[in-house]
Amino acid sequence: MRQHSLGPGTTAKRTRRREFLEEMERVVPWAELLALVSPYLPGGKRGRPPFAPETMLRIYFMQQWFSLSDPTMKEALHDMPLFRDFAGLAGWEDLLPDESTILRFRHVLEKHKLAAQILQTLNDLLTARGLMLKSGTVVDATLIAAPSSTKNSTGSRDPEMKQNRKGQQWYFGMNCHIGVDADSGLVHTVRGTGGHVNDVVAASSLLHGQERDVFADAGYQEAAKRPDARGGVSWHVAMQPGKRQALSPNDRIDHLTEQIERIKASIRAKVEHPFRVVKRQFGHIKVRYRGLVKNTAQLHTLFALANLWMARRKLMGARA
Repeated sequence: MRQHSLGPGTTAKRTRRREFLEEMERVVPWAELLALVSPYLPGGKRGRPPFAPETMLRIYFMQQWFSLSDPTMKEALHDMPLFRDFAGLAGWEDLLPDESTILRFRHVLEKHKLAAQILQTLNDLLTARGLMLKSGTVVDATLIAAPSSTKNSTGSRDPEMKQNRKGQQWYFGMNCHIGVDADSGLVHTVRGTGGHVNDVVAASSLLHGQERDVFADAGYQEAAKRPDARGGVSWHVAMQPGKRQALSPNDRIDHLTEQIERIKASIRAKVEHPFRVVKRQFGHIKVRYRGLVKNTAQLHTLFALANLWMARRKLMGARA
């Protein structure tokens, strides 16, 4: 595998995309991730020689960072020297992966459930560096929209995507549930369900088992009473909005209650940052594939890379 330099190439301008890739080059633990995925990749005994595992992993990550489909990623490699440099395919004479090659690599990750292991591997490294304390967890969920049109080859919508209503608005898609470290705001658990699944149903599955306190919004009022609720955990759930509005600022008890609610809200706010990175920074606002398994696998990778993005300053400072 050749050296990845991300040099100036044909232009001296330092674009935001170039700076982003340079930062990711420094913080992604390539050796550990390659040790994880390489045993599952073909050895090239028959047919044309396969591309290097590091090249395919870098291409897969660029797809997540820039919200690129398999065909669009193939075209980007042909059009953008920066992407070829990052993938280790800097020369024009190099063969470039086609759409099928990129697709097969993703299928390997899905088949062996490597996306969840990528998240776990990165979190183990972040924990070892003291960036994830695991004494508290914040849980929340967001809906990822899915195409509702039936104008496709099957003439039907994805049967695993469901409708859900929030307020007076109906949504169609899947729910993304995450458990976030209450101290650092880094994601340690990801789960995907149909859009019709209530947030509280997945609450206990978002805990890693080492936390003592769990923080959640008002939608998780009954989480501690569910049959699958874990013992030894204190749930700090937000007060219902109607009850909070009824608090009197002139009453001492109500005033203290309001102060406690504000503290809980400040802790819960950390769960919104990973959602913002995935949806706004990485542009993942709609599901790309059919079925919960494929889309949940992508979510595991997205939040693993979001953790690196959120912790990049500390990671680069530690390495410096």
